[in-house]
Amino acid sequence: MINIILDIINYILVAILIGVSATWIALIKSMLKTFHESPFLDKFEKKEHEKPKVSIILPARNEEKFIGKCLDSLIKQDYDNYEIITINDSSNDATGDIIKKYSEKFPKVISVDAKPKPDGWMGKNWACIEGYKKASGDLLLFTDADTVHTSSVISLAVSHLLSLELDALTVIPRMLCLDKITKITLPMISTFLHTRFSALRVNDTSKGTGYFFGSFFIIRKSTYDSVGTHEGVKGELVEDGALGRKVKESDFKMRMVRGEHLVDAVWARDMPTLWNALKRLMIPLYLQNAKIAVASFFGVLFLLFMPFPILGYSIIFFNSTDSFLILFAISCIASILVYIGGILDATKGLDLKIKYSLFAPVGGFIVVSGFLAGLIQAKSKTAISWRGRTYHMKGQVQKSINV
Repeated sequence: MINIILDIINYILVAILIGVSATWIALIKSMLKTFHESPFLDKFEKKEHEKPKVSIILPARNEEKFIGKCLDSLIKQDYDNYEIITINDSSNDATGDIIKKYSEKFPKVISVDAKPKPDGWMGKNWACIEGYKKASGDLLLFTDADTVHTSSVISLAVSHLLSLELDALTVIPRMLCLDKITKITLPMISTFLHTRFSALRVNDTSKGTGYFFGSFFIIRKSTYDSVGTHEGVKGELVEDGALGRKVKESDFKMRMVRGEHLVDAVWARDMPTLWNALKRLMIPLYLQNAKIAVASFFGVLFLLFMPFPILGYSIIFFNSTDSFLILFAISCIASILVYIGGILDATKGLDLKIKYSLFAPVGGFIVVSGFLAGLIQAKSKTAISWRGRTYHMKGQVQKSINV
């Protein structure tokens, strides 16, 4: 009787892992296509155009360790018609003083002290609006304080946008990891970034996927106004995704391009930042559609983590029944596919060493745990922490992710 029950359980797991393996094959195929066919920021058919003024909007909250490098890279741009509106978003470290020193030394840097954040606003969204009020350019370039740009990136972005007659352009950066835990985790979570939110999907007008990388997107002022500015996404946790989605849904011409060799952006700085970032991805999805969020969690659980403990389970009871042999075989295949996906993402998409992908079970476990924490927090009355602020999300609607 026990063997019959075990066989039933094992064959259910076999069926699930067959689906997991098929999904991984599709994901790997999608990643290969994305890496091979995605356009690059510096590869396009250039046409003659004017040089409109670009207003760089750079929000900063408690960024004393990063803001200097970011400003240094922006000051050295070879594009001459631009301004750098740098917003001190109620920092309680030296960020505001650093910004003021740069503004005194470099005329292009405009220092803005954001007013206290009103209720209902996320901090970065409010800082962006405060900076936008000071902008005088026809093009707006939004970036983050922990991002570093090569000297030609604004020239390339403007030329790319105008030559292809785009309304908005976002650049995929090289995502930097400052600690080993993040380097282990990022290849797992980034798999979905290079498939679900890939440049090919964003650039396909028949797809509903719209997304901006907050570290670099440039948009026409008229387009930004038309979609409601950051005020239209003021309560969104993932504001860049929400704004990109609104641009796509409004039928504006947008494009995502690769620029890992031109823009560096810090993805997570330490374990607490990583943990909050993972929760920040799941909470909006749950608030938008709880059932799909829960289903997505279990999908991620089996895609990223469960093949490994199931493999261990099948090894322990390998000689018990024939079902364990079958389960062992399919769990081996699923586990290998997880590794292949992680290695491909790390080497082709993230410029990380292969050794970090070898810890795929650990990375998958961290992602799954962070998503579970996000689900629990989305259902509770507790607040989420982000950039030194806490936000109570209970009852809020989020539209940053298509479901």
